Amino acid sequence: MFILGLVLLSSFFVGVVVWAVLQHFLTTDIPSTLQHPTKFWFLHCMFLYVLALAEIFEKLGICSMLRFLQLLQGSVRIKKDARLMVTDLYFGTIPVRLFQPKAASSGPWRGILFFPGGSGFVGSLDFHHNLCGFLVPEMDSVLLLVGYRKLPDHHYPSIFQDCLNASIHFLKALTTFRVDPARVVICGDSTGGGYVACITQALVGRSDLPQIRAQVLIYAVTQLISLPLPSYWQNRNVPFLSQKFTMMCVFKYMVIDVHWWDAILNGAFRPPEVWRKYRKWLSPDNIPRRFRKPGYQPLFPGPFNEAAYLENKHLLDVANAPLLRDDETITQLPAAFLVSCEHDILHDDTLLCMKQSEDQGVPVTWHHMEDGFHGSLMFFDKKLFSPCSLKITNSVISYIKSV
Repeated sequence: MFILGLVLLSSFFVGVVVWAVLQHFLTTDIPSTLQHPTKFWFLHCMFLYVLALAEIFEKLGICSMLRFLQLLQGSVRIKKDARLMVTDLYFGTIPVRLFQPKAASSGPWRGILFFPGGSGFVGSLDFHHNLCGFLVPEMDSVLLLVGYRKLPDHHYPSIFQDCLNASIHFLKALTTFRVDPARVVICGDSTGGGYVACITQALVGRSDLPQIRAQVLIYAVTQLISLPLPSYWQNRNVPFLSQKFTMMCVFKYMVIDVHWWDAILNGAFRPPEVWRKYRKWLSPDNIPRRFRKPGYQPLFPGPFNEAAYLENKHLLDVANAPLLRDDETITQLPAAFLVSCEHDILHDDTLLCMKQSEDQGVPVTWHHMEDGFHGSLMFFDKKLFSPCSLKITNSVISYIKSV
Protein backbone atom coordinates (compact mmCIF):
# COMPACT_ATOMS: atom_id res chain seq x y z
CA MET A 1 0.00 0.00 0.00
CA PHE A 2 2.84 2.34 0.88
CA ILE A 3 4.62 1.62 -2.39
CA LEU A 4 1.42 2.22 -4.35
CA GLY A 5 0.95 5.58 -2.63
CA LEU A 6 4.55 6.51 -3.36
CA VAL A 7 4.11 5.60 -7.03
CA LEU A 8 0.92 7.66 -7.28
CA LEU A 9 2.54 10.62 -5.56
CA SER A 10 5.57 10.44 -7.86
CA SER A 11 3.28 10.19 -10.89
CA PHE A 12 1.42 13.27 -9.70
CA PHE A 13 4.56 15.39 -9.44
CA VAL A 14 5.92 14.10 -12.76
CA GLY A 15 2.57 14.95 -14.35
CA VAL A 16 2.76 18.51 -13.04
CA VAL A 17 6.29 18.83 -14.46
CA VAL A 18 5.10 17.65 -17.87
CA TRP A 19 2.19 20.09 -17.74
CA ALA A 20 4.52 22.98 -16.83
CA VAL A 21 6.87 22.16 -19.73
CA LEU A 22 3.96 21.94 -22.18
CA GLN A 23 2.51 25.21 -20.93
CA HIS A 24 5.88 26.87 -21.36
CA PHE A 25 6.23 25.82 -24.99
CA LEU A 26 2.61 26.61 -25.84
CA THR A 27 2.25 30.01 -24.17
CA THR A 28 5.69 31.52 -23.53
CA ASP A 29 7.86 33.80 -25.63
CA ILE A 30 11.59 33.59 -24.89
CA PRO A 31 13.42 36.80 -25.95
CA SER A 32 16.01 36.14 -28.62
CA THR A 33 18.54 38.55 -27.09
CA LEU A 34 19.00 36.55 -23.89
CA GLN A 35 22.50 35.17 -23.48
CA HIS A 36 21.38 31.88 -21.90
CA PRO A 37 17.98 30.94 -23.40
CA THR A 38 18.20 27.27 -22.32
CA LYS A 39 18.81 28.19 -18.69
CA PHE A 40 16.05 30.77 -18.89
CA TRP A 41 13.74 28.10 -20.30
CA PHE A 42 14.56 25.73 -17.42
CA LEU A 43 14.05 28.42 -14.77
CA HIS A 44 10.70 29.45 -16.21
CA CYS A 45 9.50 25.84 -16.34
CA MET A 46 10.34 25.57 -12.64
CA PHE A 47 8.42 28.80 -12.04
CA LEU A 48 5.36 27.40 -13.85
CA TYR A 49 5.74 24.14 -11.93
CA VAL A 50 5.60 25.96 -8.59
CA LEU A 51 2.59 28.03 -9.70
CA ALA A 52 0.80 24.87 -10.82
CA LEU A 53 1.43 23.17 -7.48
CA ALA A 54 0.21 26.25 -5.64
CA GLU A 55 -2.99 26.33 -7.68
CA ILE A 56 -3.63 22.60 -7.18
CA PHE A 57 -3.07 22.83 -3.42
CA GLU A 58 -5.50 25.75 -3.26
CA LYS A 59 -8.21 23.86 -5.17
CA LEU A 60 -7.73 20.85 -2.90
CA GLY A 61 -8.13 23.08 0.16
CA ILE A 62 -4.65 22.23 1.46
CA CYS A 63 -3.17 25.72 1.33
CA SER A 64 -3.98 28.97 -0.45
CA MET A 65 -1.94 29.68 -3.57
CA LEU A 66 -0.42 32.87 -2.18
CA ARG A 67 0.37 31.28 1.19
CA PHE A 68 2.17 28.41 -0.53
CA LEU A 69 4.30 30.79 -2.60
CA GLN A 70 5.16 32.81 0.51
CA LEU A 71 6.25 29.65 2.34
CA LEU A 72 8.62 28.81 -0.50
CA GLN A 73 10.36 32.17 -0.39
CA GLY A 74 11.16 31.50 3.26
CA SER A 75 13.82 29.07 2.03
CA VAL A 76 16.01 31.91 0.71
CA ARG A 77 19.57 31.60 1.98
CA ILE A 78 20.71 34.81 3.67
CA LYS A 79 24.37 35.72 3.18
CA LYS A 80 26.19 37.26 6.12
CA ASP A 81 28.61 40.12 5.56
CA ALA A 82 31.17 40.94 8.23
CA ARG A 83 31.22 44.55 7.02
CA LEU A 84 27.58 45.12 8.02
CA MET A 85 25.51 45.42 11.14
CA VAL A 86 21.97 44.21 10.38
CA THR A 87 19.13 44.90 12.81
CA ASP A 88 15.49 43.87 12.64
CA LEU A 89 13.19 46.56 14.02
CA TYR A 90 9.53 47.50 14.14
CA PHE A 91 8.24 50.95 13.32
CA GLY A 92 4.95 50.55 15.13
CA THR A 93 3.64 47.32 13.58
CA ILE A 94 5.76 47.58 10.41
CA PRO A 95 8.75 45.21 10.29
CA VAL A 96 11.88 46.81 8.87
CA ARG A 97 15.49 45.73 8.48
CA LEU A 98 18.30 48.23 9.04
CA PHE A 99 21.64 47.75 7.26
CA GLN A 100 24.53 49.81 8.67
CA PRO A 101 28.23 49.77 7.77
CA LYS A 102 30.54 48.73 10.60
CA ALA A 103 33.36 50.86 9.21
CA ALA A 104 34.02 54.19 10.86
CA SER A 105 32.87 57.33 9.08
CA SER A 106 34.06 60.90 9.41
CA GLY A 107 30.51 62.18 8.99
CA PRO A 108 26.90 61.12 8.56
CA TRP A 109 26.05 58.36 6.07
CA ARG A 110 23.86 58.58 3.01
CA GLY A 111 20.40 57.17 3.75
CA ILE A 112 18.43 54.81 1.51
CA LEU A 113 14.83 53.71 1.92
CA PHE A 114 14.17 50.52 -0.05
CA PHE A 115 10.69 49.26 -0.95
CA PRO A 116 10.85 45.65 -2.22
CA GLY A 117 8.87 44.40 -5.18
CA GLY A 118 6.88 41.19 -5.25
CA SER A 119 3.43 41.93 -6.72
CA GLY A 120 1.96 42.47 -3.28
CA PHE A 121 2.46 38.93 -1.96
CA VAL A 122 6.18 38.08 -2.13
CA GLY A 123 9.24 40.26 -1.62
CA SER A 124 9.93 39.73 2.07
CA LEU A 125 12.78 41.14 4.14
CA ASP A 126 14.67 37.88 3.64
CA PHE A 127 13.98 37.78 -0.11
CA HIS A 128 15.65 41.19 -0.64
CA HIS A 129 18.25 40.81 2.11
CA ASN A 130 21.18 39.78 -0.10
CA LEU A 131 20.54 42.58 -2.59
CA CYS A 132 20.42 45.24 0.11
CA GLY A 133 23.42 43.72 1.85
CA PHE A 134 25.35 44.08 -1.40
CA LEU A 135 24.27 47.69 -2.01
CA VAL A 136 25.17 49.14 1.39
CA PRO A 137 28.99 48.67 1.36
CA GLU A 138 29.15 49.72 -2.29
CA MET A 139 27.42 53.04 -1.57
CA ASP A 140 28.68 53.80 1.97
CA SER A 141 25.10 54.13 3.12
CA VAL A 142 22.62 53.22 5.79
CA LEU A 143 19.70 51.34 4.22
CA LEU A 144 16.25 50.66 5.61
CA LEU A 145 14.36 47.78 3.98
CA VAL A 146 10.59 48.08 4.56
CA GLY A 147 8.54 44.91 5.13
CA TYR A 148 5.05 46.14 4.30
CA ARG A 149 1.85 44.11 4.79
CA LYS A 150 0.90 41.86 1.89
CA LEU A 151 -1.61 39.41 0.50
CA PRO A 152 -3.44 37.25 1.32
CA ASP A 153 -4.24 38.90 4.66
CA HIS A 154 -3.92 42.55 3.58
CA HIS A 155 -5.12 44.46 0.55
CA TYR A 156 -5.01 47.95 -0.94
CA PRO A 157 -3.98 50.45 0.42
CA SER A 158 -1.85 48.59 3.01
CA ILE A 159 1.41 48.84 1.03
CA PHE A 160 1.05 52.58 0.51
CA GLN A 161 0.20 53.16 4.17
CA ASP A 162 3.10 51.07 5.49
CA CYS A 163 5.68 52.56 3.11
CA LEU A 164 4.51 56.08 3.95
CA ASN A 165 4.52 55.52 7.71
CA ALA A 166 7.91 53.79 7.65
CA SER A 167 9.36 56.61 5.55
CA ILE A 168 8.09 59.30 7.93
CA HIS A 169 9.42 57.39 10.93
CA PHE A 170 12.85 56.99 9.29
CA LEU A 171 13.05 60.62 8.19
CA LYS A 172 12.26 61.80 11.71
CA ALA A 173 14.97 59.58 13.20
CA LEU A 174 17.86 60.24 10.79
CA THR A 175 20.15 61.55 13.50
CA THR A 176 19.63 58.32 15.47
CA PHE A 177 20.90 56.32 12.50
CA ARG A 178 23.68 58.84 11.69
CA VAL A 179 22.18 59.69 8.31
CA ASP A 180 22.73 62.99 6.52
CA PRO A 181 19.26 64.62 6.10
CA ALA A 182 20.39 66.14 2.79
CA ARG A 183 21.27 62.75 1.25
CA VAL A 184 18.22 60.51 1.53
CA VAL A 185 17.24 58.43 -1.50
CA ILE A 186 14.10 56.30 -1.94
CA CYS A 187 14.57 53.19 -4.06
CA GLY A 188 12.43 50.22 -5.09
CA ASP A 189 11.81 47.59 -7.75
CA SER A 190 8.57 46.57 -9.50
CA THR A 191 5.68 47.10 -7.06
CA GLY A 192 8.12 48.75 -4.68
CA GLY A 193 9.30 51.05 -7.45
CA GLY A 194 5.75 52.20 -8.05
CA TYR A 195 5.37 53.04 -4.38
CA VAL A 196 8.65 54.96 -4.47
CA ALA A 197 6.87 57.36 -6.83
CA CYS A 198 3.72 57.42 -4.69
CA ILE A 199 5.55 58.06 -1.41
CA THR A 200 7.88 60.67 -2.89
CA GLN A 201 4.81 62.53 -4.15
CA ALA A 202 3.04 62.20 -0.80
CA LEU A 203 6.04 63.75 1.00
CA VAL A 204 6.16 66.84 -1.22
CA GLY A 205 5.54 69.99 0.80
CA ARG A 206 6.19 68.38 4.20
CA SER A 207 8.09 71.16 5.97
CA ASP A 208 8.49 68.98 9.08
CA LEU A 209 10.60 66.40 7.22
CA PRO A 210 13.90 66.46 5.33
CA GLN A 211 13.47 66.62 1.57
CA ILE A 212 14.15 63.51 -0.48
CA ARG A 213 17.34 63.87 -2.55
CA ALA A 214 16.44 61.43 -5.34
CA GLN A 215 14.09 58.60 -6.28
CA VAL A 216 15.11 55.35 -7.98
CA LEU A 217 12.42 53.39 -9.83
CA ILE A 218 13.48 49.97 -11.16
CA TYR A 219 10.99 48.57 -13.72
CA ALA A 220 8.21 50.14 -11.67
CA VAL A 221 4.42 49.87 -11.79
CA THR A 222 3.26 53.47 -12.28
CA GLN A 223 -0.34 53.01 -13.42
CA LEU A 224 -3.05 50.38 -13.88
CA ILE A 225 -5.54 52.28 -16.01
CA SER A 226 -3.92 52.30 -19.47
CA LEU A 227 -3.12 48.65 -20.14
CA PRO A 228 -3.41 48.60 -23.97
CA LEU A 229 0.20 49.81 -24.21
CA PRO A 230 2.71 48.28 -26.66
CA SER A 231 4.74 46.52 -23.95
CA TYR A 232 1.60 45.00 -22.39
CA TRP A 233 0.85 43.38 -25.74
CA GLN A 234 4.38 42.62 -26.95
CA ASN A 235 5.57 41.09 -23.66
CA ARG A 236 2.30 39.53 -22.53
CA ASN A 237 3.82 36.03 -22.64
CA VAL A 238 7.37 36.85 -21.51
CA PRO A 239 8.59 35.42 -18.17
CA PHE A 240 8.42 36.18 -15.33
CA LEU A 241 5.58 38.68 -15.39
CA SER A 242 3.03 37.63 -18.00
CA GLN A 243 -0.15 39.57 -18.62
CA LYS A 244 -2.24 36.87 -16.95
CA PHE A 245 -0.04 36.79 -13.85
CA THR A 246 0.02 40.60 -13.67
CA MET A 247 -3.76 40.81 -13.83
CA MET A 248 -4.15 38.08 -11.20
CA CYS A 249 -1.91 39.98 -8.76
CA VAL A 250 -3.70 43.29 -9.44
CA PHE A 251 -7.15 41.78 -9.00
CA LYS A 252 -6.24 40.08 -5.73
CA TYR A 253 -4.49 43.06 -4.15
CA MET A 254 -7.02 45.65 -5.35
CA VAL A 255 -9.95 43.31 -4.50
CA ILE A 256 -11.45 43.34 -7.99
CA ASP A 257 -13.99 40.78 -9.15
CA VAL A 258 -12.73 38.69 -12.07
CA HIS A 259 -16.00 39.62 -13.83
CA TRP A 260 -14.36 42.96 -14.71
CA TRP A 261 -11.31 41.41 -16.37
CA ASP A 262 -12.05 42.66 -19.90
CA ALA A 263 -13.31 46.08 -18.72
CA ILE A 264 -10.04 46.70 -16.85
CA LEU A 265 -7.85 45.33 -19.61
CA ASN A 266 -9.41 47.39 -22.41
CA GLY A 267 -9.94 50.55 -20.35
CA ALA A 268 -13.75 50.54 -20.51
CA PHE A 269 -13.91 51.39 -16.78
CA ARG A 270 -12.27 54.80 -17.34
CA PRO A 271 -14.68 57.77 -17.43
CA PRO A 272 -14.24 59.76 -20.66
CA GLU A 273 -13.42 62.95 -18.75
CA VAL A 274 -10.64 61.16 -16.84
CA TRP A 275 -9.10 59.90 -20.06
CA ARG A 276 -9.29 63.36 -21.65
CA LYS A 277 -7.54 64.87 -18.64
CA TYR A 278 -4.72 62.33 -18.34
CA ARG A 279 -4.30 61.14 -21.91
CA LYS A 280 -1.27 63.44 -22.25
CA TRP A 281 0.52 61.12 -19.81
CA LEU A 282 -1.10 57.75 -20.46
CA SER A 283 -1.66 57.46 -24.20
CA PRO A 284 0.19 54.77 -26.22
CA ASP A 285 1.06 57.65 -28.57
CA ASN A 286 3.70 58.65 -26.02
CA ILE A 287 5.68 55.46 -26.62
CA PRO A 288 8.51 56.02 -29.15
CA ARG A 289 8.06 54.12 -32.41
CA ARG A 290 11.25 52.12 -31.92
CA PHE A 291 9.61 50.36 -28.98
CA ARG A 292 6.61 49.21 -31.03
CA LYS A 293 7.25 45.84 -32.57
CA PRO A 294 5.73 44.84 -35.95
CA GLY A 295 2.14 43.70 -35.57
CA TYR A 296 1.22 45.99 -32.70
CA GLN A 297 -2.18 47.60 -33.18
CA PRO A 298 -3.36 50.30 -30.73
CA LEU A 299 -6.45 49.22 -28.81
CA PHE A 300 -9.06 51.89 -28.27
CA PRO A 301 -11.13 51.83 -25.05
CA GLY A 302 -14.43 50.04 -25.30
CA PRO A 303 -17.69 51.89 -24.54
CA PHE A 304 -17.60 53.38 -21.06
CA ASN A 305 -18.87 50.88 -18.49
CA GLU A 306 -20.18 52.91 -15.56
CA ALA A 307 -20.75 49.86 -13.37
CA ALA A 308 -17.14 48.81 -13.86
CA TYR A 309 -15.99 52.33 -12.92
CA LEU A 310 -18.13 52.58 -9.78
CA GLU A 311 -16.87 49.25 -8.50
CA ASN A 312 -13.22 49.78 -9.40
CA LYS A 313 -12.64 53.53 -9.20
CA HIS A 314 -9.99 53.01 -6.53
CA LEU A 315 -7.68 52.15 -9.44
CA LEU A 316 -7.67 55.91 -10.12
CA ASP A 317 -6.40 56.83 -6.63
CA VAL A 318 -3.08 58.70 -6.70
CA ALA A 319 -1.97 56.42 -3.85
CA ASN A 320 -1.96 53.69 -6.47
CA ALA A 321 -1.41 55.54 -9.78
CA PRO A 322 1.37 58.16 -9.42
CA LEU A 323 0.96 59.25 -13.05
CA LEU A 324 -2.38 60.81 -12.05
CA ARG A 325 -0.85 63.18 -9.50
CA ASP A 326 -1.45 66.91 -10.10
CA ASP A 327 1.10 68.90 -12.11
CA GLU A 328 1.96 71.20 -9.19
CA THR A 329 3.17 68.25 -7.13
CA ILE A 330 5.09 66.67 -10.01
CA THR A 331 7.09 69.86 -10.61
CA GLN A 332 8.37 69.73 -7.01
CA LEU A 333 9.66 66.15 -7.18
CA PRO A 334 13.36 65.35 -6.72
CA ALA A 335 15.53 63.96 -9.51
CA ALA A 336 14.66 60.47 -10.70
CA PHE A 337 16.62 57.48 -11.94
CA LEU A 338 14.48 55.14 -14.04
CA VAL A 339 15.41 51.60 -15.07
CA SER A 340 13.52 49.76 -17.80
CA CYS A 341 13.96 46.36 -19.41
CA GLU A 342 13.26 45.61 -23.06
CA HIS A 343 11.44 42.33 -22.36
CA ASP A 344 9.15 43.55 -19.59
CA ILE A 345 5.40 44.05 -19.63
CA LEU A 346 5.97 47.19 -17.51
CA HIS A 347 8.51 48.67 -19.90
CA ASP A 348 6.12 51.38 -21.14
CA ASP A 349 5.17 52.43 -17.60
CA THR A 350 8.74 53.67 -17.26
CA LEU A 351 8.56 55.56 -20.56
CA LEU A 352 5.30 57.25 -19.53
CA CYS A 353 6.79 58.20 -16.16
CA MET A 354 9.87 59.61 -17.88
CA LYS A 355 7.79 61.76 -20.25
CA GLN A 356 5.68 63.16 -17.42
CA SER A 357 8.74 63.99 -15.31
CA GLU A 358 10.67 65.60 -18.16
CA ASP A 359 7.65 67.62 -19.33
CA GLN A 360 7.27 69.00 -15.80
CA GLY A 361 10.96 69.88 -15.47
CA VAL A 362 12.05 67.04 -13.17
CA PRO A 363 15.65 65.90 -13.86
CA VAL A 364 15.54 62.32 -15.15
CA THR A 365 18.26 59.77 -15.83
CA TRP A 366 17.12 56.72 -17.79
CA HIS A 367 18.89 53.36 -17.94
CA HIS A 368 17.50 50.85 -20.43
CA MET A 369 18.50 47.18 -20.55
CA GLU A 370 18.22 45.74 -24.06
CA ASP A 371 18.55 42.17 -22.75
CA GLY A 372 16.66 42.79 -19.51
CA PHE A 373 13.47 41.16 -18.24
CA HIS A 374 11.20 41.78 -15.28
CA GLY A 375 12.72 40.58 -12.02
CA SER A 376 16.25 40.38 -13.44
CA LEU A 377 17.62 42.50 -10.57
CA MET A 378 17.10 39.60 -8.15
CA PHE A 379 19.63 37.48 -10.07
CA PHE A 380 22.45 39.94 -9.38
CA ASP A 381 24.43 37.32 -7.42
CA LYS A 382 23.59 34.37 -9.67
CA LYS A 383 25.82 33.32 -12.57
CA LEU A 384 22.71 32.51 -14.61
CA PHE A 385 21.86 36.10 -15.61
CA SER A 386 24.61 38.05 -13.86
CA PRO A 387 25.65 40.25 -16.83
CA CYS A 388 22.23 41.88 -17.15
CA SER A 389 21.52 41.88 -13.42
CA LEU A 390 24.89 43.32 -12.48
CA LYS A 391 24.53 46.07 -15.06
CA ILE A 392 21.28 47.16 -13.42
CA THR A 393 22.79 46.93 -9.93
CA ASN A 394 25.94 48.84 -10.91
CA SER A 395 23.92 51.54 -12.68
CA VAL A 396 21.84 52.07 -9.52
CA ILE A 397 24.97 52.20 -7.37
CA SER A 398 26.66 54.65 -9.71
CA TYR A 399 23.65 56.96 -9.81
CA ILE A 400 23.06 57.03 -6.05
CA LYS A 401 26.74 57.73 -5.39
CA SER A 402 26.53 60.67 -7.80
CA VAL A 403 23.72 62.50 -5.97
